[in-house]
Amino acid sequence: MAAETTTHQTAISENADLLRFATAGSVDDGKSTLIGRLLLDSKSIFEDQLEAVETTSKGKGYDYTDLALLTDGLRSEREQGITIDVAYRYFATPNRKFIIADTPGHVQYTRNMVTGASTADLGLVLVDARQGLTEQSRRHAVILSLLRVPHLVLAVNKMDLVDFSEEVYNKIHNEFTQFATKLNIPDLEVIPISALQGDNVVNRSEHMPWYEGPSLMHHLEHVHVASDRDLVDVRFPVQYVVRPKSDEHHDYRGYGGQVAGGVLKPGDEVVVLPSGMTSKIQGIDLHDKELAEAYPPMSVTVRLEDDVDVSRGDMIARPANAPKPSQDIDAMICWMTNEPLRPRQKLAIKHTTRTARALVKDVQYRLDVNTLHRDQETKELGLNEIGRVQLRTTVPLLCDPYSKNRTTGSFILIDEATGVTVGAGMINSGS
Repeated sequence: MAAETTTHQTAISENADLLRFATAGSVDDGKSTLIGRLLLDSKSIFEDQLEAVETTSKGKGYDYTDLALLTDGLRSEREQGITIDVAYRYFATPNRKFIIADTPGHVQYTRNMVTGASTADLGLVLVDARQGLTEQSRRHAVILSLLRVPHLVLAVNKMDLVDFSEEVYNKIHNEFTQFATKLNIPDLEVIPISALQGDNVVNRSEHMPWYEGPSLMHHLEHVHVASDRDLVDVRFPVQYVVRPKSDEHHDYRGYGGQVAGGVLKPGDEVVVLPSGMTSKIQGIDLHDKELAEAYPPMSVTVRLEDDVDVSRGDMIARPANAPKPSQDIDAMICWMTNEPLRPRQKLAIKHTTRTARALVKDVQYRLDVNTLHRDQETKELGLNEIGRVQLRTTVPLLCDPYSKNRTTGSFILIDEATGVTVGAGMINSGS
């Protein structure tokens, strides 16, 4: 038991230095400005980049440096002053590395927001202190909850425009906390900031002595995320069968992929699904070295003691808690294309490393992400809509509920004629 605990602690500490977070909020709430401020105050941009932004800001007649220009990279975004596509930004501090998904605020770009938040450890929702909670900010909180993003920060921005009022902050804080009780949000932090002036972004604000919590950067650096991953249920979808057939590795046979759950160690008894064949792990390789263990989200090559039949799309698991193969899938789906999703529709489905075909058996309801109302009268899903759908697949999928494992509990739907991704799904259950 002590060895098991040590293994888990090792996995947690190794994964703790990277945080993926997604920003969301209404238009003009200041998401791009906030990211620009984070990049600037954490010294993650070059001097010539800052000079270019300052020059552009002056050319536009602004009386301040528009930090949003650091992130809104597309010309059409700059012209409209909005974020359209998901923009990924990378930066680091001495304490942690960060990947930011800057997602759009417009309702018509819900699919982009879902894409950006689907792999996030933390969701950052901005609200304008002058406007308070809007339909969009509630909507984005609901989507982050549906996507099981385990940590949520509500950043009350533009506090400088309400004279850093504690009363305004408390009103928004209380209203959002009450709303959040209806959602699945395990960890919530509410932070008052001014992205434009830098208050409580990286450094604590002198203008808000009444606020006793952390600055945004301090919270991002110290929020505990690695233990959110499933380190108990072993899930290893096989991506590729590795057979070099070289003189140096003449008889080498391994199975490459990314660990989706649990901790793998040499000597562990495993089962290969869907065949049900059992074996033991002979070794775990990463590049040219052998590892003592592997855990999410490591990409490794696993060698087995027995010469069992394993191919792409199979899954290696532990016999005692293996996923049950399922062809009937109950899932929440975000629809991403203009042509509606309707019953009897046939699509390709990609789940971990396995691809199959799927038939839409039933659309149970469309979820109103503003009110959480379930519209059971509608039997189709339109662009950017989310609803509960029943699917039947041609081959069994080795899945878990999304609430248990975000990797083995998710899938995408593809139009076979065009090859375009038309939907993203979160599995409720399989049978």
